[in-house]
Amino acid sequence: PMPLPAGALPRAVAVLSFSVLLSARGAAQRRPTHSNLPANCWSHLHPVNMLNSHDVKFHHSKALTSPYPGSHIERSQVPDDKVGWLTEWKDYNPVEYTAKSVLAGPSWADPQINDKGFSPKFNERDGEVERKSLNGLYVIENGRPRNPAGRTGLTGRGLLGRWGPNHAADPVVTRWKRDGSGNKVAHPVTGKNILQFVAIKRRDCGEWAIPGGMVDPGEKITATLKREFEEEALNSLQKSPEEKAKWEKQLHKLFSQEHFVVYKGYVDDPRNTDNAWMETEAVNYHDETGETMDNLPLEAGDDAGVVKWVDISEKLELYASHSYFIKLVAEKQGAHWSEDPGSECHE
Repeated sequence: PMPLPAGALPRAVAVLSFSVLLSARGAAQRRPTHSNLPANCWSHLHPVNMLNSHDVKFHHSKALTSPYPGSHIERSQVPDDKVGWLTEWKDYNPVEYTAKSVLAGPSWADPQINDKGFSPKFNERDGEVERKSLNGLYVIENGRPRNPAGRTGLTGRGLLGRWGPNHAADPVVTRWKRDGSGNKVAHPVTGKNILQFVAIKRRDCGEWAIPGGMVDPGEKITATLKREFEEEALNSLQKSPEEKAKWEKQLHKLFSQEHFVVYKGYVDDPRNTDNAWMETEAVNYHDETGETMDNLPLEAGDDAGVVKWVDISEKLELYASHSYFIKLVAEKQGAHWSEDPGSECHE
């Protein structure tokens, strides 16, 4: 698709009305560096048409890659002009694959569609499981949900537990960078204050990321955001009840304040299939004075190798779609992002 010129999308429209397709939480691939491309360019994000229930047009890229993660399975090839379900393709012959780890029936996974006693209520809250999509209604074909972004060359669930949407949450916890006297630190070129966020270094691929994870059945998204932050950035699973009680007041204060929903919707993820896909909600919790977070001992938890406060700028090499989330947060807070804000997009 043609790159969008810088500033072509008003921010609110970009976040609320467009589902800008984001690359994977689960991909261990490095994001290509855009060294010759200013970071206010959107060209590495695929622009998507306005969402409406009749004709949702997305562009995948990660969801068409082979081999499928954790396997030697090759997807059947899907040409760009055949991705959309509205394009008739009688010869479409996707590969069927669901990982053994999913078929083993762990608590986070659904049974197979034709299993006796399994009658999921798609497009609604199904007992404890949220089967609604953040992008509106999805089609059910032969008893299976159909990926709203189009064909992926693979049916079944791959590594994903749920038929249809698999919900994740990404908490972006921020504060202002301060000097030894407690004053905010401005960037020498732009004069804008530097924002920091809590980042984890992922064990699986060694990249810096937002400490997020999957929403548990019956769990409110606000609870997931707080729990994932505690587990990955404070190592709460290894802490005593006494230690946890010490932070609880501060964390409650941070996570119950006004917050900014950065993005919610479909994620272009290499684990996605024709019948199962990732969706996320990224939410910014900002500690304006820095007092809440000052007393919280950052310590890497289950999926993280390291955790620390990281200065936000376009120079950050972040995992998957996370750079895009962080950029929107910097814009929202009026913080420093790029030393070259006037640059135009060029391919």
